[in-house]
Amino acid sequence: MHRIAGSLSAAGYRVLLVGRHRKGSLPLVEKSFSQKRLRCVFSAGLLFYAEFNLRLFFFLLFRKADVVCAIDLDTILPVYFTTLIKNQKRVYDAHELFTEQKEVLTRRLIHAIWLAIERFAVPRFRNGYTVNNFIAGELTRRYGVGYAVVRNLPRLSVLPVIKEKKEKWILYQGSVNEGRCFETLIPAMKDVDAKLVVCGEGNFFEQARALTKKLGLEQKIEFRGYVLPGDLAKLTPTAHIGLTLFEQEGMNQYQSLANRFFDYTMAGVPQVCVNYPEYAAINDQYHIMYPVNSTDPDTLARAMNNLMADDVFYEELRLNCLKARTILNWETEEKKLLGFYKLL
Repeated sequence: MHRIAGSLSAAGYRVLLVGRHRKGSLPLVEKSFSQKRLRCVFSAGLLFYAEFNLRLFFFLLFRKADVVCAIDLDTILPVYFTTLIKNQKRVYDAHELFTEQKEVLTRRLIHAIWLAIERFAVPRFRNGYTVNNFIAGELTRRYGVGYAVVRNLPRLSVLPVIKEKKEKWILYQGSVNEGRCFETLIPAMKDVDAKLVVCGEGNFFEQARALTKKLGLEQKIEFRGYVLPGDLAKLTPTAHIGLTLFEQEGMNQYQSLANRFFDYTMAGVPQVCVNYPEYAAINDQYHIMYPVNSTDPDTLARAMNNLMADDVFYEELRLNCLKARTILNWETEEKKLLGFYKLL
């Protein structure tokens, strides 16, 4: 969201990014665009979503704007109703197939609610964009909308000079959520002679920590929680291997194209990655990852160990990352975003 808001701001738009204040939220960092956090009494569950949507509705109702953009289904209803009342243009930014997430699919009532919201709202957002071709095609198939594809690519950055990595350690960055393979990744670390650093939190964070403790792996797996984007950008290039893992269950996981996949490439860090369609298509072109066809503990441990042991293959992937980063970057991709808003 910082990349999108920053690009629009640099192009001359006045941008306000609205989110929510959480317990333990880090202070906002000054940006080229405005930022606002809404405070909620509830922090999770249906009561939270109901409260947040009401607060967002009234906030938007009394804000002037030419265009309002909803990010995923959890903000789509307030954006729809306020733009309808005020006759404003509205945009839907689908970061994922929200109704196909494992944590939604496995809860029948929750899935029914979000699917009803999707069926009601998405057809009423004729303008929108999403992160990969599959999601764009699926939304067209379901609702007849023709969304643009704007991938979440990182900005082209200057890599730090690292003469030699003193320690071969493994990085997972991103949400610690259901469906991200922590139930198999953590046991796999028993057979890997390296440290795993996890940067991020989510709905499986406490369970992941509990499983780590249960298996006696506290000295091998470090949970750092939320890390500021600037700090993470400095940390990532120092890792030896990155991880992009999703369970195959659920269309959202199987057809994903995660930010971290590109972040590792930008940092020149080879990764162990699920060999799902979107990732495989990019790897066929750039050869930047060690693909795995299963996420069971043995397969993951073997992949991480092989990548650490095979210096020749590792160096080949690393050099390919350095070439790919000159193409797979936000400076190239943002042209699609700016073209979308110019036409709007």
